[in-house]
Amino acid sequence: MEPSNTLLRIRKRLESSAGKAIADYNMIEDGDTVLVCVSGGKDSYTLLSVLLALRERAPVDFRVIAMNLDQKQPGFPAEILPGYLSTLGIEYRIVEQDTYSIVKSKIPEGKTTCSLCSRLRRGVIYRTAKELGANKIALGHHRDDIVHTLFLNLLFGGQLKAMPPKLLTDDGAHVVIRPLAYCAEKDIARFARGMAFPIIPCNLCGSQDNLQRQKIREMMADWDSRFPGRTEAVFSALQKVIPSHLADNACFDFKNLRVGMAMHAAGGDTLFDPPALSGTPEQKLRNWGLLS
Repeated sequence: MEPSNTLLRIRKRLESSAGKAIADYNMIEDGDTVLVCVSGGKDSYTLLSVLLALRERAPVDFRVIAMNLDQKQPGFPAEILPGYLSTLGIEYRIVEQDTYSIVKSKIPEGKTTCSLCSRLRRGVIYRTAKELGANKIALGHHRDDIVHTLFLNLLFGGQLKAMPPKLLTDDGAHVVIRPLAYCAEKDIARFARGMAFPIIPCNLCGSQDNLQRQKIREMMADWDSRFPGRTEAVFSALQKVIPSHLADNACFDFKNLRVGMAMHAAGGDTLFDPPALSGTPEQKLRNWGLLS
């Protein structure tokens, strides 16, 4: 069946946004081997689809290997991903590791499992990337994930920190990339439905209703419904950081700031909002390039 015009528009928007993010952060270079982590969720399916499409017309040559970590969750349909990946005719690796039992044995009932589960997954992914000779690891986090992580760290962790689009692993052996960093979750969800991806629900963390991240998701959904464009504005702010107007001595030399020193920091001290911050909410978003 031919894809609808709506699906084609969403595909084009996602591929364009991902291509821009890849170019802006130099995520993929000639000769790279990219390990694409596919969990069976909408985000990772979309990531793989977009990267395969971009590879066909990219100005550089790179290799794509899909990987799934079978964590041995009860009821996990182990046949779905191998079957789906085989239809694409691409390289893939299914890694079986019983992290589920470890998490359930270490985390008390009712407590969130995300932190330990994430660390265990990360270790397996890094090991697999090394075995396969992959220098890049692609994850399916999108723009909304990045903004939600900012507020998670801000409100619950006391840190001004989000998810970077590109990250060097602690051992320096791999670069983690997030090609969907500019993509909106609502577009990914619509694309996944239109493509009829065989979605596999997570029975470990996805079923928990007391997650702090879920609270942040609800907060942002309410904020966006009442003030459209808030998520876009927050993400834009992450790309326009002004250290001189925060409070971190490690990022700006406040101690040696003296009268008469030349200030070259962008967004210098202003008594009133600059023109880009004046006007109606819609005008403000247009001034920042968030609305056409």
